[in-house]
Amino acid sequence: MKKNNKLKPNTLLLLFAILTLPMTQSSLGQDAGITLNWKDADIRIVVEAVSEATGKNFILDPRVTGKVNLLSAEPMSKDAFYEAFLSILQVHGYIAVESGNLIKILPDATARQFPSAFGTAGANGPDDLATQVIQVKNVGATQLVPILRPLIPQNGHMVAHAGSNMLIISDRAANLARMVTIIKRIDMASDDDIEVIALQNASASEIVRIMTALTQTQRGDGAPVTTSLVADARTNSVLIGGDKSERLRLRSLIAHLDTPLEDGGDTQVRYLRYADAEELSTKLQTHFTSQAAGAAGQAAGPNSVDKVSVWADTQTNAIVINAPPKMMRSLMQIVDKLDIRRAQVLVEAIIVEIIENDQKELGVSVGVEGESSNTPVAVTNFPNFLNGIVQAAGASAGGDPSGIIGEGITLGVGRISDTGVSFAAILRALEGQADTNIISTPSIVTTDNEEATLNVGQEVPFVTGSFTNAGGTAGAVNPFQTINRQQIGVKLAITPQINDGDSLLLKISQEISNIASSAAAVDLITNQRIIETTVIVDDGEILVLGGLLEDVLRESNQRIPVLGSIPLIGALFRSKKTEVLKTNLMIFVRAEIMRDTNETAFQTNAKYNMIRNAQQNNRSNTVQLMPSATRPMIPPLPASQTQPQSAESPDNGSQ
Repeated sequence: MKKNNKLKPNTLLLLFAILTLPMTQSSLGQDAGITLNWKDADIRIVVEAVSEATGKNFILDPRVTGKVNLLSAEPMSKDAFYEAFLSILQVHGYIAVESGNLIKILPDATARQFPSAFGTAGANGPDDLATQVIQVKNVGATQLVPILRPLIPQNGHMVAHAGSNMLIISDRAANLARMVTIIKRIDMASDDDIEVIALQNASASEIVRIMTALTQTQRGDGAPVTTSLVADARTNSVLIGGDKSERLRLRSLIAHLDTPLEDGGDTQVRYLRYADAEELSTKLQTHFTSQAAGAAGQAAGPNSVDKVSVWADTQTNAIVINAPPKMMRSLMQIVDKLDIRRAQVLVEAIIVEIIENDQKELGVSVGVEGESSNTPVAVTNFPNFLNGIVQAAGASAGGDPSGIIGEGITLGVGRISDTGVSFAAILRALEGQADTNIISTPSIVTTDNEEATLNVGQEVPFVTGSFTNAGGTAGAVNPFQTINRQQIGVKLAITPQINDGDSLLLKISQEISNIASSAAAVDLITNQRIIETTVIVDDGEILVLGGLLEDVLRESNQRIPVLGSIPLIGALFRSKKTEVLKTNLMIFVRAEIMRDTNETAFQTNAKYNMIRNAQQNNRSNTVQLMPSATRPMIPPLPASQTQPQSAESPDNGSQ
């Protein structure tokens, strides 16, 4: 077909859509690429478009007709565009044959009649038509034609020249190279009745089993079977004995079967990068054993159960798999999906607690002891320590009055004497304030779907019992106490689950406990706050888990009836106590996903430098009692960790 300078309107539209929009020129003058979008386009119009894009001249056979569909997601260069065009021709049963500056587009059936590349080396690509002349040295070329002809496609051509014992093959370059390899394996010297064929990829015993089942079949002409095969496991070789023509046929079949599999042999060793070999091997063995057992229950045969074996080598973190090729591919696909780098999660809990406790107490206690009785009489006894005063008074001047001194201000007046009436009056005034301001930010890093716990605190002893054991020599008394230690501090247990997108599902158990500043009980008082919840938080956002806002007012007024209501003097017969307690407690959580090494290094560097800067500030602001070189300090981060690293794929690249 002669190239026409005037194109049809539909051709112009197609050329405009293909050439002007997707193709742009870069600053260096190179093609940025061609993006194709052909749907039911006429093949002749497509040829015209390719001619405009590549500058090549085409001649079309009248039999070249049809519609073409081609979509490209990414721009292609001119060479890639032309290779895609050749693939379109092959799919539709046509071929492009170069003849000087012209390219002939012909049906595959007639392409072998035209000049083509000589040998696979002369072909420009695997889909080009090529012709190869192969000299056969040890077997007859005519004998190879019926054996190898099924391996040639319908449009290919194979013929033997008996005079020169040569084979002439015309086919696509890729299949032609395969045929040359098979012929070289078959064309081996064999002067003896027994041939030894060394295998490179297949198993000798498996090949013998297949070939024996094939050769032992009763022949159609009734002739006896004279071929025998034996496997040598030590050298992985097959020994063939029998008629020369039969040995030649078996040799060609063995050469065709002795090819490498796509994924290796029946046994493979897979080194894991992230997964645990022992745990993964157990799961794989259980999965495929149950799968094979289910297939056996459906009359698939029980042999498949015994063909799968998966075990782990913990020292190298590898799994060793023995399985048929089909199941091996399935196993490897599962391993590719599971052996991935899982993302990590940094969780920071922010605990803010503010407690204000104000107490005020004012009271008067009066007691009298008569001359004829040592029993004290309490007029008022609000603070509950008047008995100690009277007992100290009854013990005369030698008594110890230290038991009557309490907290706050204590003023006393009275008369303590061995004779006569003893009396005492105590005025007690107390005002107390306790402020607590706690801000703690425990943080923890864990892997996706792995539970992590953090426990920071102290073990505080609490007295649980007191006993006295009378015994021993001279009636000695052995007092002892039982103590129970309780952990006080911050406990954080969290299990993160990264959802689709940038949200996380957090299972959190948060416990905060400390010793109260007020010790009005018999023993220590501990404050305890526990939160157990499941929340969803976005990456890098702060979410409130819960809190407590409490305002408590306690007032206590005690007085003597009638006397306590007298103005001024009534204050001697009254006691007043006021307590105000305000508690503000809030717990927040912040979670951040660390998907690669760069994000992990960023968070690590920030925390590391914060601690190191605190040490440096402490060194500069503290009076040095020893040389600075002897003060412990963490070293600076290595340069390799401070530099950003290339992003690491979440899988091993096999997906």
